[in-house]
Amino acid sequence: MSSQPSLLRALEHASLKQTLEAHARFLSGRPGGRRANLAHADLSNVMLEGVDLSEAELTGARLNGACLMGGDLSRAVLFGADLRDTDLRAANLTKADLRGVCLRGANLSHANLMGADLREGRIAVQDQAQGFRILTHERRPGELDYAVVAGANLEGVQAPDETRRADLTDAVLSGAQLGGARMVRAVLDGADLSGAEVFNADLSGASLKRAVLTHVDTSSANLDKADLTDALRAPPPVVYIDDLPLHEILADHERFCTSGGAGGKPARISRADFRCLRQLRGRMMTGIHAPGAVLFGMDLEGVELQGSDLTGADLRGANLRGADLRGVKLVDARLDRADLRGANLGPLLIAEGRQLRANLTRAVLRQADLRGAKANHVRLLEADLSGAKLDGADLLGAEMEL
Repeated sequence: MSSQPSLLRALEHASLKQTLEAHARFLSGRPGGRRANLAHADLSNVMLEGVDLSEAELTGARLNGACLMGGDLSRAVLFGADLRDTDLRAANLTKADLRGVCLRGANLSHANLMGADLREGRIAVQDQAQGFRILTHERRPGELDYAVVAGANLEGVQAPDETRRADLTDAVLSGAQLGGARMVRAVLDGADLSGAEVFNADLSGASLKRAVLTHVDTSSANLDKADLTDALRAPPPVVYIDDLPLHEILADHERFCTSGGAGGKPARISRADFRCLRQLRGRMMTGIHAPGAVLFGMDLEGVELQGSDLTGADLRGANLRGADLRGVKLVDARLDRADLRGANLGPLLIAEGRQLRANLTRAVLRQADLRGAKANHVRLLEADLSGAKLDGADLLGAEMEL
């Protein structure tokens, strides 16, 4: 047992409450306000869901096991803090100082770490016997040695040297500075790494299935035994289907739709990468058969896709605002972070007394925006709606698990 005295200071609930109240006044500019100074405070296992600690001083604080879900820690100083097993789901950590933090077992799913500093950092404390010593976080039996950051936004983050075995499933890492980072066996399935800097990064054994690697130079990165199944690279300038360019096939399909079948030809294409067309805003794609289509991040606002087959399509981050999706088939499709505000996902009338319902069985709609969408009688069996915004959505008669 260590004889060294603890730097942590106990904090009674009443004192913490007063600190948070004074901090709220500080943030709003009211009299009596004072920035929260919780440096080296023992806040383990506290329940602070939704708390506003933006710009707070939390250097070396112990927050292990605490619940800060949905809290605002933007620009907060958490240098050397103990965040083991901390619940930080959907927390705002924009531009937070996270140097030297201990994140073993922390849950940062859908958190926003844009511009956060996660580089290595150490706290040197004065010691009467040794002069100075380095404050460390001891490893405890049974604790996780990796952080869960599935779906987190780490855009522009400065990464630590060691992120071994981190779970970064569906995380947003666009523009992240990962040069020299060691991410051995990290799980980056579905992660958006577009424009990320990975110079000399060690991604050996990492899982990068469905990861977005557009504008990422991986030539110097170690990808030995990494799984790059279905990873998205930059799209080719032109996509050809049976020797015909995709834009001509789509133009033929539109002529078929507008002429009532008198001209053009209906498109039946599989696993086509539509990103070469840049945007499909307002286009008529009614009844198109395009399973496995890649429409990642595309502008599809107001597009007509009623009665279309987009089984297994990649629509992550796509703009589908106001789109006509009546009767669409989106089984197993990926719609993470897609904008579906005001979209019509209702049934499509195909004959008197007959309607084709939109089918999103097993679709992934994590953090998708469905506010104001018409989704009556839609099939959402086994669909993943984690973090989805459903305010004002019409889900009357929708098939969903209870």
